[in-house]
Amino acid sequence: MTDLGIVIVNWNTRDYLRRCLQTVMASQGDFAFKVVVVDNASTDGSADMVRAEFPSVQVIDSQINGGFSYGNNLGLRALGFRGVGDIDENASRYALLLNPDTEVPPESLYNMTQYMDAHPDVGVAGPKLLLEDGSLDLACRRSFPTPTVSFYRFSGLSKLFPRHPQFGRYNMTFVDPDTEIEVDSVVGAYMQVRREAIRDAGLLDETFFMYGEDLDWAFRIKKAGWKVFYHPKVTVRHIKRAASRRSQKAQFEFQRAMLIFYRKHYQQTTPRWINALVMVGLLLKGGRGLWQEMRQPST
Repeated sequence: MTDLGIVIVNWNTRDYLRRCLQTVMASQGDFAFKVVVVDNASTDGSADMVRAEFPSVQVIDSQINGGFSYGNNLGLRALGFRGVGDIDENASRYALLLNPDTEVPPESLYNMTQYMDAHPDVGVAGPKLLLEDGSLDLACRRSFPTPTVSFYRFSGLSKLFPRHPQFGRYNMTFVDPDTEIEVDSVVGAYMQVRREAIRDAGLLDETFFMYGEDLDWAFRIKKAGWKVFYHPKVTVRHIKRAASRRSQKAQFEFQRAMLIFYRKHYQQTTPRWINALVMVGLLLKGGRGLWQEMRQPST
């Protein structure tokens, strides 16, 4: 049994993927890992590059770009993870969702695995993610976007009062970035998950095309009784939105993800008048395309 099964979902980020794999394959420490790259119908030769330069990496060619959840589930299944209560006995002790636009220092994977070994009640963990300019990727430690937390963010209160323990809850900006802390969710750019947590919660929800799927997974894993922790003693570089920074579809999918997450986890317990305000706020952000999703939900 390997210690860590790594899934990297790629879509037209060949050069970032190459660098990511170079850093992964240079990892140090007494642990065993396996890497699966799922290529979501790229047109830049990414899959051929991996086969030529990293022969030990398993490549899965998806004929469609089914999204982040879809791609990761292909990789997780290849590693032996299935639905709730069903895991192959040869599946890795931990699964890692890793973005192709990340770079991992030599001991990062080993240290994160050691951390989770030392904390058996932790089902999900993530490191400190640093952007290209050295600043913190705020998404690496988050609270769930409840109606209240989302209001603080979209109203601008979280930016006006980032150190406030209530207003700064979305990205937990009131906590020092070097402080280890239990959180609601880490980000799918580097999300390490215990095999037993996957057994209890199942795989990613493919209703989410991109964005929100990591929040939803963490929500279900926490509901199953596991803890989620931010572990800043390990740092990873993240070149954020390498594949989506110029994509209007990505911006729409972010708002769509928030709608799906809200409907799935909060709508039934939210008073009608607050629900109406939430829908108006999402519509203002998501535009005409989101109106269609509201009328004919994907969930």
